[in-house]
Amino acid sequence: MRDVLCLPLNEKEELVLAADCSGGIGLKEDDVVRVPYDIVGYYGARVALMELMSVGATPKAMVMQNFVEDEAWNELVRGVKQAMNELQLSLPLTGSTESNMPLKQSAVGWTAIGTVEKEKKRIGVTPPSARWAVIGEPLVGEAVLEKNDRMLSLSLFRSLLQFDGVYEMIPIGSKGILHEWQLVHGDRPLQCSLPLTASAGPATCVLISYEGEKEEELRALTSSLFYPIVNKL
Repeated sequence: MRDVLCLPLNEKEELVLAADCSGGIGLKEDDVVRVPYDIVGYYGARVALMELMSVGATPKAMVMQNFVEDEAWNELVRGVKQAMNELQLSLPLTGSTESNMPLKQSAVGWTAIGTVEKEKKRIGVTPPSARWAVIGEPLVGEAVLEKNDRMLSLSLFRSLLQFDGVYEMIPIGSKGILHEWQLVHGDRPLQCSLPLTASAGPATCVLISYEGEKEEELRALTSSLFYPIVNKL
């Protein structure tokens, strides 16, 4: 099961929803990772939009739930818009702020809303002959900022979406590479040089299936961020 919800819209299209949230990340006294709220907004929007776009959907709008405070809203929006800009998107944004109850830790939620043509939905379209790889490395917390050169950038993500020969892309989240692999392949074993159960935080890497003949081009595009998976049947 993918981290998106697809609902029938009409005979040809589906409505697609993808969500993400963060807690304990921000500038409140008890936050675990202390970063400005534009960074919080950027990475939250990044995940929701990646989840949405990876299944072939076209984003239409964003919703943000702000449990920090009124003063954080504009900074959060700035980060969301940065993520949109890197994906060459301009979307309407709405949301709400919890301004009645003061919280000691930051918390924010994001929902990306889009549509996809049923014939173009990229779920379960990988042929048996396809190869698999991870692009980027799993990073979480402060490592996201310290090693961001090892993270899949949104510009590279967009290039992979358009790459002729990539069948599916599955953003890796907090449960790690192995979890996403098992959602597709069950208990089929695999080998990869990356830690298979490490959290990938804000989708710092993706699992992809691709046409074997395109591997050289794919490696050239992704450089040292390409980590092949050995599918042990």
